[in-house]
Amino acid sequence: MAAEIVNPRSESKTGDTGNEGSAEPLDSFDPAFALHRGGKMAVQATVPVRDKDDLSLAYTPGVAKVCSAIAEQPELVHDYTWKSSVVAVVTDGTAVLGLGDIGPEASLPVMEGKAILFKQFGGVDAVPIALNCTDVDEIVETVVRLAPSFGGVNLEDISAPRCFEIERKLQERLDIPVFHDDQHGTAVVTLAALRNAARLSGRAVGDLRAVISGAGAAGVAIAKMLVEAGIGDVAVADRKGVVSADRDDLTPVKRDLAGFTNKAGITGSLETALAGADVFIGVSGGTVPESAVASMAEGAFVFAMANPNPEVHPEVAHKYAAVVATGRSDFPNQINNVLAFPGIFAGALQVRASRITEGMKLAAAEALAAVVGDDLSADYVIPSPFDERVAPAVTAAVAAAARAEGVARR
Repeated sequence: MAAEIVNPRSESKTGDTGNEGSAEPLDSFDPAFALHRGGKMAVQATVPVRDKDDLSLAYTPGVAKVCSAIAEQPELVHDYTWKSSVVAVVTDGTAVLGLGDIGPEASLPVMEGKAILFKQFGGVDAVPIALNCTDVDEIVETVVRLAPSFGGVNLEDISAPRCFEIERKLQERLDIPVFHDDQHGTAVVTLAALRNAARLSGRAVGDLRAVISGAGAAGVAIAKMLVEAGIGDVAVADRKGVVSADRDDLTPVKRDLAGFTNKAGITGSLETALAGADVFIGVSGGTVPESAVASMAEGAFVFAMANPNPEVHPEVAHKYAAVVATGRSDFPNQINNVLAFPGIFAGALQVRASRITEGMKLAAAEALAAVVGDDLSADYVIPSPFDERVAPAVTAAVAAAARAEGVARR
């Protein structure tokens, strides 16, 4: 009698955790562990293999015909493999959520989560790839070698400033979209919310002066996107104060940042910069004193996006600000990257874009803002991730922008 084959995912989720000394499995104490047991995703075939005829088509000898055709016409790989519908989610585990450098293995639950969000919210398949290396060139070489299997690369939870160089080098060497979501996804959603907040107050983005707390991946990308969108002015502060050209301690990334921000020439602390500012954007953690928030302009916007503890608690922010947003799901106006990256990649893959341009990102932000429409209010400047209009709107806008900018290949 043949041995029974058991799918480990179908077994009870209260088994041994492998942790010596545990009186009960972790599943018993926390539903998050129960949900994650066995992982959150699996590979599933899209064609049946029921008999020898199916087998001969899906594998040998039928598959050889397809391989030979692709060898003769490489572009056919997009039509006869999964390449045009799958993204690699790549990390080295050095900047995972708010946990920091926890390593590749510990990053996998997050990368699996990212992959299932790609699928659920954008219809895009994604594969988590956690790399056991942190050297910039090693990461780049590894991803370049993996790239033939994928239609795009989503870089995730890689620490700054290395993430900037890794993205740039990959964009130079690959002809598929490479997108660091911690930078650009955050920037797209932030700009969308800011556009609607400005519209609610009867102003344009160009009328606003913004201050960003945090000069890491997200802060730099947000600053760049706000400048691209025509912000009146934006200053960025790190732990040592406002990033300005007169500082002699700036990294190359921050020197570049100083070159296109802070037209007003503000120096000193974050608190100094906030006096009279129209917008606060927090992507750094830490706490902003209430007195600094109170010093902002009348009708200001506070986007305090650190998780789980916003730089300004919403209860404090609401005393002084006309619009308040956070990164948390239990408050209105959640700035959540899932509003952007699934649709951005879906649009790029749909037209086989060679890269994701600034114009495509701006188009994504405009489309996302437009979903809110006439329902705009102080507690609704950005749609919910579960709004079914979001991904189609972003996908269509990104695909159209790719065609307009000449990076689409179909």
